[in-house]
Amino acid sequence: MLAVGAATPAADKPEKKDQPATGERVYRQKCGGCHGLNGKSVPTMAKDWGMRDLISPEVQKQSDTELNRTISNGRGHMPPYEMILGQEKIREVVGYIRELAKK
Repeated sequence: MLAVGAATPAADKPEKKDQPATGERVYRQKCGGCHGLNGKSVPTMAKDWGMRDLISPEVQKQSDTELNRTISNGRGHMPPYEMILGQEKIREVVGYIRELAKK
């Protein structure tokens, strides 16, 4: 018998359908300023820093693990985000980057 107010395993974890919404929010806050809200990179920054569009086939062909590693450890001018976001939010951002390519 469950006690009133007891957490169940399902209540402890967000459903996967929430990931794009959470990933989008984090992406807009932390990534959109440089990578553009649509994933196409801010033109002046992309040119100066050699950034690729996140919706490009070149980026989209990378595995989730590769994208996770780049976000976690940083690359070029991009700072590492593992200590800022944590792995759960990074996975959500990777999921949102995949959704950007479908739009």
